[in-house]
Amino acid sequence: MRINNQVPRGNAQGFFKYMKDDMISGLLVFLIALPLCVGIALASGFPPLAGIFTAIIGAFLTTFISNSEMTIKGPAAGLIVIVLGCVEEFKLNEMPAGTDMAVFAYKAALAVGVVAAVLQILFGLFRAGILGEFFPATVVHGMLAAIGVIIIAKQIPVALGVTGVKGGPLSLLAQIPEFVKHANPAIALIGMLSLLIMFVWPLVRSRVGFLKPIPAHMIVLLVSVPLGIYLNLSTAHEYKIFHADYKLSEQYLVKMPTKIFGMFEEYQTPDFSVLSEFKAWKWIAMFFIIGSLESLLSAKAIDLLDPYKRKSSMNRDMLAVGVANLAASMVGGLPMISEIVRSRANIDNGAKTRFADLWHGIFLLLCVGLIPTVLHLIPLAALAAMLVYTGTRLAHPNEFRNVYRIGKEQLLLFVVTLVVVLATDLLIGVAAGIALKMVLHLANGVPMRSFFKAYIEVEDVDDNTSIIIAKESAVFSNWIPFKRQIEEIGLVQRRNLILDLSGTTLVDASVMEKLEEVSHDFEQEGLKLELRGLDELRAFSASAHATRKRGLTPVRRLTLVTNPELAAKLIRDMVDMGATGYTEIPCFGAGRQLVNQDELIPQAQTRVEVIMPIDICEKVIDYLRTSIVPQNQLTVCVETVEVAKITPFVGDVENAPVAGHH
Repeated sequence: MRINNQVPRGNAQGFFKYMKDDMISGLLVFLIALPLCVGIALASGFPPLAGIFTAIIGAFLTTFISNSEMTIKGPAAGLIVIVLGCVEEFKLNEMPAGTDMAVFAYKAALAVGVVAAVLQILFGLFRAGILGEFFPATVVHGMLAAIGVIIIAKQIPVALGVTGVKGGPLSLLAQIPEFVKHANPAIALIGMLSLLIMFVWPLVRSRVGFLKPIPAHMIVLLVSVPLGIYLNLSTAHEYKIFHADYKLSEQYLVKMPTKIFGMFEEYQTPDFSVLSEFKAWKWIAMFFIIGSLESLLSAKAIDLLDPYKRKSSMNRDMLAVGVANLAASMVGGLPMISEIVRSRANIDNGAKTRFADLWHGIFLLLCVGLIPTVLHLIPLAALAAMLVYTGTRLAHPNEFRNVYRIGKEQLLLFVVTLVVVLATDLLIGVAAGIALKMVLHLANGVPMRSFFKAYIEVEDVDDNTSIIIAKESAVFSNWIPFKRQIEEIGLVQRRNLILDLSGTTLVDASVMEKLEEVSHDFEQEGLKLELRGLDELRAFSASAHATRKRGLTPVRRLTLVTNPELAAKLIRDMVDMGATGYTEIPCFGAGRQLVNQDELIPQAQTRVEVIMPIDICEKVIDYLRTSIVPQNQLTVCVETVEVAKITPFVGDVENAPVAGHH
């Protein structure tokens, strides 16, 4: 909701005008970011302060380069898998005796981060941010779900106090019963209590208004730190439970510098010698592609949530992320992205401009500079619980459900991507998802020639309106040229646009979702984007984002035979429930009751036929079964038929009254 029709802007005037709102939001986001930055760094194989380096650098640099007002930049759980994978692979290098492999692998990963950041900068400068539009949304969601599963698999043993764990994600998942069996009870208490808080606290604060600003992450720290002190984790000692001995020590706490501003002791520089190895370039590709893609998707998602509907430049945001990543990697930091969880919290906390990001960085700098000893008291199990919770959000069952609603083929893409990522790695998993999507498109009749080329014709309708007539297909792989034409004619030339898709063989789910986004862009500019021809294509599901294919659309034909009075009532009820038409035929006949009585005198009957979408038919059948059939003589017949166009049978039933309540 706009205040006095003024949209807050992150300029010098906005800094002072909205300082109070931005500072409060920055403080609350800082409370979330502090433990997450430390936890993500440790889970990524980096020193704990590396994540905070990244968030601070991101806050101070991207605030002044990007025009994204609501995004918070920093390390993200979605990058844990690639960073840790890079570190672990470089630990396998053969090195001279006496070389600290952990430090070498860390510095190698920093070098990878530097090159990936340079690529991001070039991407931003050459306006290549649109390439983020190429990747199918379902494949990306499958990748993120797999990342969530991997995070859960790797952090569960940490939350239970099990050390020396090795293996891939599938192996770790299979070992969970063993982890529970060999858990350190004191550490598991901290981990499980922290995890319980992460799940329960959002429910509590949603019901108690004054608790809403306090994030679950802060409650976890307020509970776990005193519990760790009570258990005396800072001192090595043993305890006994059920005749079993267990050890506690500082290894279960975050390792931190003990001096004020001791964070500068963690400073490390990249080792560029590793760039001569092929595997370094494999990880550069991972850092660049996955990091850029996640950042672009997050920035776009936050734009949609922005209450002032401000639009970020994706190219400028990519440039900002690249510059900040370059600086972070040069001083020992993790790679960063536009992070969606902290950004969403930023919006919810009432931030007005991008300076909220700056304030959260200032609070982080003061915290790690002045009170590192307090951070040392954070139990690792508590941080692991936060990351397990984050993993469950990425791989939540709702993700599977939402994808299935779009179409069964989308669920197949999602699951294949997820499984291949778990079995191999991120790049192979994403490539497998894209390859499968192309195979499905070929099976659905998409011509090979239109995979990467948009076949379109442009005509002017009048002085203010143009029409784009699409041919062949509109799919994820040729969306970029499609979008360029739409934006050039509509947003650049300031013209209303009609997009006619009736001549396409297939419009896939990715394009349907992106067309919805572009429609919002047109609305923000006071223009109109009208879609035509979708009614001539068969939707794979009832979802607005479902794939559309040329061909007949299955519907239901409902046939009713009953007396004329009841038939008239049922016709009214079915129209109220969404039926757009009917056929009524007077007839004569006798039902089972009359036949059994040998009374073959035909009775006056009415035969009613209605063609309707499957979902509406299901509602009608349920109504007939529960409210009509038990008290009346009625014959009901349902069959599936196919129609050339679904539009004549779909009405606006949003405000329709419920049958039987006229």
